[in-house]
Amino acid sequence: MRLRALLDTDALGLKLLGGEDELDRSVRGVMTTDLRDPSRYLSGGELVLTGLAWRRDTADSEPFVRILVQAGVAALAAGEAELGSVPEDLVAACARHRLPLFAVNESVAFATVTEHVVRQVSGERAGDLAAVVDRHRRMMTSGPAGGGPDVVLDLLGSDLDLRAWVLSPTGRPVANPKDSGPVLPAEVCAKLAAEHLAATRAGRRAPHRVTVGGTTYSLFPVRSTGRAPQAARDVRESVLSDWLLAVEADAGEWAEERLDLLYGVTQLIAVERDRRDAARTVRRRLAQEVLELVQTGAAPAEIAARLRVAAPVLLPGLGAAPHWQVVVARVEWEDGQVEDGPVAQRLLEEILVDPLAAGPEPSDRIAVAHTGEEAIALVPLPAVSSEHDGSEAGILADALLASVRDPLAAGLDGDGRLTLGVSAAVHSAEGLRGALEEARHARRVAAARPGRVCAAGHQELASHVLLLPFVPDDVRRAFTARLLDPLRDYDRRHRAELIPTLEAFLDSDGSWTRCATRLHLHVNTLRYRVGRIEQLTGRDLSRLEDKLDFFLALRMS
Repeated sequence: MRLRALLDTDALGLKLLGGEDELDRSVRGVMTTDLRDPSRYLSGGELVLTGLAWRRDTADSEPFVRILVQAGVAALAAGEAELGSVPEDLVAACARHRLPLFAVNESVAFATVTEHVVRQVSGERAGDLAAVVDRHRRMMTSGPAGGGPDVVLDLLGSDLDLRAWVLSPTGRPVANPKDSGPVLPAEVCAKLAAEHLAATRAGRRAPHRVTVGGTTYSLFPVRSTGRAPQAARDVRESVLSDWLLAVEADAGEWAEERLDLLYGVTQLIAVERDRRDAARTVRRRLAQEVLELVQTGAAPAEIAARLRVAAPVLLPGLGAAPHWQVVVARVEWEDGQVEDGPVAQRLLEEILVDPLAAGPEPSDRIAVAHTGEEAIALVPLPAVSSEHDGSEAGILADALLASVRDPLAAGLDGDGRLTLGVSAAVHSAEGLRGALEEARHARRVAAARPGRVCAAGHQELASHVLLLPFVPDDVRRAFTARLLDPLRDYDRRHRAELIPTLEAFLDSDGSWTRCATRLHLHVNTLRYRVGRIEQLTGRDLSRLEDKLDFFLALRMS
């Protein structure tokens, strides 16, 4: 606002004592002080209000005014309540330094002036920010030149003093404001996401207000259609994949203009959401092509060729022959009115995104395809030597849902279910079909459990399960390969005869002496071989369960 506007406001009753030529100065804030030297609290552009308690004699006015001018204040307003009128020495000092001076009538409280200035300045800032947001939106519509949602969050902080974050439906931070203090704790993010999803499913009008740990947040959905209701579209199609804007403020008493500004911000963020979604197109196509080859029984060489194309896209710089895992997800609604595959695809992409990857954006090191009912993710893992221990690496079913179970359960809201299955890692195209069937079977195991959000991994397909008649042959083969392939590879490179040693050890009922005699080995040599078998497979041959697994794997191989 301009200084001239203060004189035009009758409610303030300000009287101009000097500085007529400077009334076009901008006021960016207001400060009340009676300090002799308030410079440490000034940043420039303020209207300074003072009750003159700092003035002891006529000599004090000159240094006080000089300090204000050096700090770049816009004007000085002196109250008449203390001395009855503004001293002439202060008027003269302001005139010498060309500092506009106002007299504040004793009937007008400084709080009234402060409230008026703050309200006017905030409104102008909001208007300026709205113009910036609109320009930024137009830039991003034609490309990513706008700089992403982080830039808008910084504008909200600098111009409106609003701390805000963009979160995914799982509670993952998508964008954080700079210099806003500590990042939101993971548990707070998860709580906000859960409250947002629950409110959206319940059809409550946004913004949704929630208090977490004594702090109130207002949650705005990020939708490309802005504030318009999605009447022609079932909310379940997007509720599990749309982002949200969380603002640290209570928007319940906000003016309509400020709400419109925040909804404009969500439209801008929606452009970025669509841009990132479009960037996944290549990965989705790769996954769809590999899936079709696997399901139609294509030759392993043809599948391997397609994987060699996919690997550099998903794991750039880490080689063309990684290991692979398969994750299968299914979202089911009780009324069956929503196509499950696309919903599960977008959700699985969100769950599997790597927020710890280096770079300005989380890494999508996954390719997700979908059928009519399920989503299938092809997840590359850096290849490791089979001479390393046999402990499982990569994605674990329990860890996959640990931090997102509560938000997703709120989004499913009593009429939906999410089930996931995770395969073991395979290192060749030949193993991919078995991994797919293994992940599907694990998902069926998860579906048999209670709860809205469930997952199961290949570790839970115990050996006794393989004896059941409904278990697919590919799952049996995947189990056998996972257990015995590390031993076969080691034998092929080192001629260590670990497979024959394992067969003899089991046939001897685990007797060290009988097995060593049968193989014509020293007992210490046998112990070394058995130790190597346990190291490569991650199993313990002193346990009955592991002996049974090896026995079944050898019989099915």
